Order: sequence, then structure tokens, then C-alpha cells
Amino acid sequence: MTERLNIEGLRYAQAVAETKSFSAASRAYGVTQPALSNGIAKLEERLGEKLFDRSPRGVTPTAFGAQMLPLIGRAVAALDAVAAEARRLTEPGERKIRMGVSPLIGPHLVARSFGMVRDLPFARDLVLREANMEDLRDELRAGELDLILIPAVAAMPRFEHRVIDVEPVVVVGPEAGQGGESAAQSGTEAPLELAEAGEAQFILVPDTCGLTTFTTQLFQAHELPLHTYPGEAASYNVLQDWAKLGLGSAMVPRSKLASSNVPHRPLMDHGREVQISFEAVWSADSPLAADLLRLADGLAAARQPTG
Repeated sequence: MTERLNIEGLRYAQAVAETKSFSAASRAYGVTQPALSNGIAKLEERLGEKLFDRSPRGVTPTAFGAQMLPLIGRAVAALDAVAAEARRLTEPGERKIRMGVSPLIGPHLVARSFGMVRDLPFARDLVLREANMEDLRDELRAGELDLILIPAVAAMPRFEHRVIDVEPVVVVGPEAGQGGESAAQSGTEAPLELAEAGEAQFILVPDTCGLTTFTTQLFQAHELPLHTYPGEAASYNVLQDWAKLGLGSAMVPRSKLASSNVPHRPLMDHGREVQISFEAVWSADSPLAADLLRLADGLAAARQPTG
């Protein structure tokens, strides 16, 4: 096995493994069956054992083939990934950044991102995907996304992180709406201290976007009990509607208020605003790492001061 493995031989073997037929594999690749059989025979010679047994009942892997064919499949997939990534980076129509965003990410961050990718040294298109946080993290690990914007509530070791925004957290609840005419016009009520919030019942959304994780971590960090409504709201608007009905309180980033006129109270911790942080996460090994760092730094630099 001193000679290099032939790539076409690997592809032929994978095709036979998938189709369980030499003739079907040759048709799939547009080559004659003798050419495909010869390519596999040369591969088997390099590897030192036969990969397939052929009989009237069809083609089956040998014991050696059963061990080798999954490796061959992964090798072919890796080669295809190299070619696909090269096309993505060099072809004009493929110069894009695939960015995933949590539903909790404010539209202002998405709008900034669109402008910033066009100002990179090589202008790119931004392709967005909104999904729950765990799916975004899995797709980033798998290389299906280049960058994700998520709440900074869970560690991702071995990835690059940059805090790109912080936002005040407000509480919508049955106690809001009691602040008089001027407060009713603006929607903002008297601040609510976190210790006082620990006495309320909170309505939660499914733990997919990061908000429930943030809420739970906040109460745990301050050793406060978190009393929860037994049901779950499907969206931020439903969360706020239920809160206004008196089912409990709802904690949301200020940008997720259905309207600025919705009665709400700023959440405070000993007089300081409680804030949720958002971060950009990407792989330092990405071919786009330099551009992703510029984009994350640009988002962080454009962050508006709060308070």
C-alpha cells in the first residue's frame, strides 16, 4: 500500500455499497461496468483485501469491506466538502456568510449585519436562518452555519465568542398598568427589584430560544425561588397577552415588547438594570474566520449604550 489510493476507485466502491450492484453503480457514474470493476479491483489491490462478494443473489460486503466501506464513505464526503467549500469561497454567486439567529435576537442586530457584510474587504451576501438555540449550536459545530447570534447563556468551548449587544430586561405582569396616566401613555411603570420579582409567578416559553435559560440562571444566581405558571406560552406575544390576563408575569428583553405602550416595569438588581447579553459565536478554523471576526467586532462596536 505504498501507492496512493485512487479517488475514482473510492467513489466507485461507495457507489456499489449504496446501490448493492456493480451495474447500477456504473450507470450512476456514467462509466462502463468493466471500467468500474477494474477501478474497484485496483482499489482492493491497494488495500490488500476484497471489499465485495458477488453472487447470483447480489453484491454484499466482505468482513473486510464492512469495516472499510464506512471509512471510504466518510473520505468521499470529506473530499466533496473540500470542493464545495472551495466553490463557495471562489464563485461570485457563492460569496456568502451563513448566519443563524435565535428568535430572541432583535431586528436591529440583523439589520446591522446586512450592512456590515457588504462592507467587508470582499463584499458578501448574508444568508439568514432563524432556529432554536440548540439547533443553531449543532449546525455551527457541523459546519452548516458560519456564525450564530444567540443569548450568552451556554458555553461553547473551542469556539470564538464576542458579546455584540446587551439589552435591558423588563417585566410585563398584572401589577403593571398601575402607574397613572403618564406611565400608561409611555408604557413604562416604576422599576421592579429582582428580590420583589422572586415573589411573582412567571409564565415561560419553551426552552429553545435562551430566554427560559436566562430566567432560570438569573434566579439561581441570586438564590431566589422561581415560581412558574404550569402552562407554556408559544411566543413572546402570547406570553405578554397571558400576563395582561393576570395569569402571571412575563420577563422579556425590551425589544421584544409587542408595543412600546405595553405596560411594563424595568427589572432592577439593587438599583441597576438587569440586562441580557447576546453574543456572536464562530469557529476560528473557518475559512471565513477573518471576515467573521470583522463582522463580530463591527456589531460589538456599533452597540448602543443602555440606561
